[in-house]
Amino acid sequence: MIKKFIQKMLGKPSTSHAATDFGKRVEIPASVHGIDPSLVDDRALSVVRTLQDAGYEAYVVGGAVRDLLLGLRPKDFDVATDATPEEVKALFRRAFIIGRRFRIVHVVYGRGREHEVIEVSTFRAHLDNRAAEQVKGNERTSKSELAGMKHAVDSSGRVLRDNVWGPQDEDATRRDFTVNAMYYDPESQYLVDYHGGMQDSNKKVLRMIGDPVARYREDPVRIIRAVRFAAKLSQLGFKLETKTAKPLASMLGLLADVPQSRLFDEMLKLLQTGHALASIEQLQKLGLQKGIYPLLDVVVERADSPFVKAALVDTDRRVGEGKPVAPSFLLACVLWADVKLGWDQRLANRVPPFPALQESIDEVFEARIGDVSGRGKLAADMREIWMMQPRFDKRIGSTAFSLVEQARFRAGFDFLRLRAEVAEVELALADWWQEFSTADDAAREDLIQLAKSEKSTAPTSGAVKSRRAPRRAKPVSKPAESD
Repeated sequence: MIKKFIQKMLGKPSTSHAATDFGKRVEIPASVHGIDPSLVDDRALSVVRTLQDAGYEAYVVGGAVRDLLLGLRPKDFDVATDATPEEVKALFRRAFIIGRRFRIVHVVYGRGREHEVIEVSTFRAHLDNRAAEQVKGNERTSKSELAGMKHAVDSSGRVLRDNVWGPQDEDATRRDFTVNAMYYDPESQYLVDYHGGMQDSNKKVLRMIGDPVARYREDPVRIIRAVRFAAKLSQLGFKLETKTAKPLASMLGLLADVPQSRLFDEMLKLLQTGHALASIEQLQKLGLQKGIYPLLDVVVERADSPFVKAALVDTDRRVGEGKPVAPSFLLACVLWADVKLGWDQRLANRVPPFPALQESIDEVFEARIGDVSGRGKLAADMREIWMMQPRFDKRIGSTAFSLVEQARFRAGFDFLRLRAEVAEVELALADWWQEFSTADDAAREDLIQLAKSEKSTAPTSGAVKSRRAPRRAKPVSKPAESD
């Protein structure tokens, strides 16, 4: 028993390949790793148990294990198994195979906005021809699966298709950072580590598994992931290993071959996972402030401007409080300078306010967003937030009543509040709408009468103010996107 435990702690070579290629399997007991099992989500535990009861290997894997080691409660849980996607799907009532480049299974619990997804992936094989051939001997693999399961790699080394299943040691080697390549069995409470992930976690080091240059070539999006993890974990004292960080800037050109839609999604992860300011700081520190994605270049360039910085701070705050955030709101803030410039120019040429704003918005969509404007709801929500701004000047008659009933009123008002905080419009205007939005009908009528009687010479919401209006005595909430 003692000998077996020592072998586990020191690491035993993989039975399938040389230890120098795939690391050593180290099984670390709960008494050593100290993970609190109560931090594991019940639904993730249910997925692991279901797979294990069916005779498969199954572990919580990736960032969730890293967070568990740090004593944090993970927001998302992923599971890795030796079961194929079809075998996983057959075990659960609500499970869906997604993806083509990387086929995984989403096991869904609950419905509506409260639903939870546990992502289940099959152990991937090492990237070489031998691994591709190995899968042919897998009796559980159908002929139709074999036709689409070989690795596909382009001339630069980028993986185009990766649905070749393999053993756990190869799967660990395929993962990016050592701290993301650990496997936790919540049943036995053993932690499986092949690449010193627990040691790096203790040292607070972000280290790429294998040669960083080759790994960035396999999947250039790892360049962005390196920034995101460095930003997220910097607050806990983590730093990128020098060898991992050094090639990042020189390999930016690889992102040119990545689909724009994927880059857009990765940009949103940088900005909407609660570490937007830290991500921008990392981009600048690593020499990546330009060249990842055009819209991200604009965000970094404007991050120190009062309006955009206020939006970034507010986004981080909301994520930290567990509130939802919408990309339409943040991007509307980032591009507002462009919209407003075009709007003011047209107003100066005597174009009526609403057509002037509409034309400016169209121009900005064409110049800054391009194909992303075709994402339907995103573009529609951004447009609605912007088009709502001149309507806030109209506080007479039925306009105010109809405006507060709009589905996107809160987002539009929060946008107005941010503008007031940077002295672009009078604070008194934002305060009036704050009070109006929470008042009953009688109080709203009084506020409209007050607006009628005011003989203010305040400019419209399209004009820049050089001074702030005095705040009302009544406290108001800070700006935020719609809850």
